[in-house]
Amino acid sequence: MSRPLSEVDPAIYDLILKEAERQHGQIELIASENFTSEAILEATGSIYTNKYAEGYPGRRYYGGCEFTDQVETIARDRAKKLFGAEYANVQPHSGSQANQAAYAAVLNPGDTIMGLDLAHGGHLTHGHKLNFSGKTYHVIGYQVSREDERVDFDLMQRLADENKPKLIIAGGSAYPRQWDFKRLREVADSVGALLLVDMAHFSGLVAAGLHPNPCEYADIVTSTTHKTLRGPRAGLILAKEKFGAAIDRNLFPGVQGGPLVHVIAAKAVCFLEAAQPSFIEYQRQVIRNAQTLAAGLAEAGFRIVSGGTDTHVLLVDVFSKGLRGKEAEQALDRARITVNKNAIPFDVNPPLNPSGIRLGSPAVTTRGFRDPEMRGVAACIADVLNNVQSDAVAEAVRGRVEALVERFPLYEWRRARMAEPVTV
Repeated sequence: MSRPLSEVDPAIYDLILKEAERQHGQIELIASENFTSEAILEATGSIYTNKYAEGYPGRRYYGGCEFTDQVETIARDRAKKLFGAEYANVQPHSGSQANQAAYAAVLNPGDTIMGLDLAHGGHLTHGHKLNFSGKTYHVIGYQVSREDERVDFDLMQRLADENKPKLIIAGGSAYPRQWDFKRLREVADSVGALLLVDMAHFSGLVAAGLHPNPCEYADIVTSTTHKTLRGPRAGLILAKEKFGAAIDRNLFPGVQGGPLVHVIAAKAVCFLEAAQPSFIEYQRQVIRNAQTLAAGLAEAGFRIVSGGTDTHVLLVDVFSKGLRGKEAEQALDRARITVNKNAIPFDVNPPLNPSGIRLGSPAVTTRGFRDPEMRGVAACIADVLNNVQSDAVAEAVRGRVEALVERFPLYEWRRARMAEPVTV
C-alpha cells in the first residue's frame, strides 16, 4: 500500500511525467482548459477518493459520512455565496451531466427546447442530434446574425413565438461575446418558457463580477468548474430554490450514483479561491489577454469572428486565408502551440475540418502571461499559419515558445520531484 506510483506502475508514472512536461513546454490556448492550484490538486488527490456517499448531506445511504457532509455543505454554501444563488448542487461529475439533470428536472421527453446551434458557438448538450439532448427533446436552434455574428435576438423571438419552447438555453462553447440575460428573460417570459443559462465557459468572469450574472435572471444556471473558474474537472448546478428538490432527484438517483467526494472537496477550494480579490485581477487579465491576442492576429491580417471578444475566447477564421481548421491546428501543434479546430458561423466546411480555430486565454494567464507575451504569441501564430508547410518556421517558433514558457514555469517543484530517480 505504501509503494510509490513509480514502482507500482512505471508506465502510468512515466506518462504522467510526460504530460507534466507537455503542459509546461507548450503554450496552452484551448479555451476550455486551465491550470489548477496546488491546493486543488491536493484536494482532488485526497483520501476522500475512498468514500462512498450516495445521497445528500444528512440523507446518505452509507454510514461514515459525517465529514463528507461537512465538505459538501461547505462547497454548496460557498457556491451560493459566490454567485448569489438560492440553491446549489455540487455533485455533477461534468457540465454535461449537470445539464442532463437540470433538463430532466423541468422537462419531459419530447418537450421543445431552444439552444444556440453548435455551428454558431453552442454546445453539444444544447440540442445536438447525436447528444442526449437532441435525442430526448424536440430542438429548435437559434443562430447568430450574418451581419455582426452575435446572437440574433429578433430571430430568437420569432422562433420562440412559432414553437413555444418550454425551455430556452443560453451559453455555448465558442461564443466570444457577453450574453444579454435581460433580453433572454424577456424572450422566455413572452412565451412562458423557463430560462437556463449554461455558463460553463464564463463562470470565472461571473464570479469576478466582469460578466453579467445569469443567476439574477435565469431559473437554472449550470456550469463546469474547470475552465475560467480554474477548479477541478467537474460540474455545478445553481437554481431558484423552488427547482432544488427536482434537480436533486434527477441528478441522484436520476443520472448519477455516488458523488466524487474528493472532487467536491476540490470544488470547495475552487470557490474559496474564486472569492479572493486576486481572482478578480486574474480575470481582468484573462479578458485583456484574449483581446490583445485578437488584436494582434487582426493586425496580422486574420479575420476574428464577430470582430473581437468580450470574454476569454476568440474564434479565428483561417479559411479566409486559404487554410482549414485541422491544418491550422496541426501546424500550430508542431510549433508547440495548442489550439483546437472549430466551426465558425455559417461555415461552408465540415465539422471535422472546419474554417476556424478557437483560442482562449485562461491557461496562459494563470502562468503569468500579460499583454507583451500575448503580442508575442499572436506573432508566433501568424508566422506559423502564414508558413504552414515550412519546417524551418515551425522550428524557429518552437524555439521562441521554449524561451517564453521557461520564463513562466508550471508546477516547477512538482515536476522536479517527479523527475528525481527512485531509490529502493
